[in-house]
Amino acid sequence: MPSDQLMSSLSPTILKEQGRILFPGIMVAIIVAITAKFLSEHYATPAMLLALLLGIAVSFLGEEGKAVKGIAFSARTLLRLGIVLLGVRVSMTLMLGLGWDLIALVVIGVITTIGFGLVVAKLFGAKWRFAFLTAGSVAICGASAAMAISAILPKDERSEERLLFTVLGVTVLSTIAMIAYPILVRTLDMNDIAGGVFLGGTIHDVAQVVGAGFSISEQTGDTATLVKLIRVAMLAPVVLVASLLIRRYAEADPDGTTPPLLPSFVVGFLVLATLSSFGVIPLIVSDFLSDASRWLLLIAIAAVGMKTNLRQVLAVGPAAIALIVTETLFIAGVILAGITFLT
Repeated sequence: MPSDQLMSSLSPTILKEQGRILFPGIMVAIIVAITAKFLSEHYATPAMLLALLLGIAVSFLGEEGKAVKGIAFSARTLLRLGIVLLGVRVSMTLMLGLGWDLIALVVIGVITTIGFGLVVAKLFGAKWRFAFLTAGSVAICGASAAMAISAILPKDERSEERLLFTVLGVTVLSTIAMIAYPILVRTLDMNDIAGGVFLGGTIHDVAQVVGAGFSISEQTGDTATLVKLIRVAMLAPVVLVASLLIRRYAEADPDGTTPPLLPSFVVGFLVLATLSSFGVIPLIVSDFLSDASRWLLLIAIAAVGMKTNLRQVLAVGPAAIALIVTETLFIAGVILAGITFLT
């Protein structure tokens, strides 16, 4: 785009007009997110799940009317900004304190889960796109990973349907795990470190990891959070490697375009993760950006729910549900076996 056209598109008048168009949808998504947060604090239910379900309940707002464009903006742009800011939670210095053996176990869990999902997908009637999307989400960081991985996959008419199902599936399974896994940790009489590694290495979403870990003890919660952040840090390398393989071997989009090598929001995630690891970001700024990330992701998930056609999502069938459950059980088995071997 020529510089004069670019400057014209950024003129105050154009920006004001864009803001006026997007404002209703963004505000609706924010209201749903605030409602979900309020309910989660009063009924001990994960905010992400409530935001998604409340969004689905008012999905008619995402189909027609003044809120449509703002909802789409929230589900895409605000989500990507939330993933960028997620990078401030990553600190390689703290992670290295766990020891190389535990770090290796977590990395192996991520890689083998993705590989397992791709291998068994045919048994469930799923193709590689859906297998990679679900397995990557289970292996890394739930809904956030689903959105990042979706950005690099070649698009077809069922892309959004697969994404919405995956977000819903990993959120529900993560909620179940948050309740069931601490019971398993106590039943197996794991110590605080082993319990933290298991919870952080197996539960999909960061918030549920924190909830499950600190429900046992402070040390378990701290360990679980660090282990989970190792999985979050795997987001960028997994997306990069997958992008290279997709560009080389996969078919292009129907319109002839190819997915980006590394989406700009993943680059932003890497930059913030690097700065955070070197201690460049002041603690007060880091805490603010971390909270902003949580809110942006919550708003975006609410918007995703409002764009959801529940009938289409459920139409993926029981085989798809069985696949994502199997992947969840697989990573739990890998991490549990690794803990048993190392301790």
